[in-house]
This record gives sequence, structure tokens and C-alpha cells, in this order.
Amino acid sequence: MVAANDVHVDDVAAALFTTTSDLNAEFPARAAREMGWKDAPLICANEIAVPGSLERCLRILLLFNTERRADEIVHVYLKGARLLRPDREYDPQG
Repeated sequence: MVAANDVHVDDVAAALFTTTSDLNAEFPARAAREMGWKDAPLICANEIAVPGSLERCLRILLLFNTERRADEIVHVYLKGARLLRPDREYDPQG
């Protein structure tokens, strides 16, 4: 997401991370802090455990300052998460 949208540390306003209940070894916000997001508010939460829903899924709502229009933002869905939004294909290899 960061690379696809050319987001710099100073652009990050806030981030919300949600995980499915099977991802519980670490807070995703810790990795963000290690990336340098030291001043932005970061929140971690659990997804609702809907029967049959995608497992081992991390979702990130990233709020960042940009001049881009909404239709210019690249939304990244990797691996099994692509099923959540098949209309938003993204290939990190280009």
C-alpha cells in the first residue's frame, strides 16, 4: 500500500489494523512503528468472527495526506484477500 501509493512517513495521518482472531502473535501497529510511523495514531482491533469468512486476514485502513483523487488511490488486496474485492486487482510486481 505504501509503495503503491507513494506514501511517505510524514503523509500518514492514522491507521486502523484489524486481524482475524487466528492472528494473535503480535500487534500489527508494532510493525508500523518500526517502519517509522511514530507520530500517527495507530489502532488494532479484531474482525467479527463470521462463520465461513476469510481466515488469517489482516486489513489496514490507512489515512494519509495526498493530492490524489479517490479513483487514483491504489487499493491492495493480496493472496486470499483478493476474494474480498475481485474488482480491485493489484499486482505488486507491476
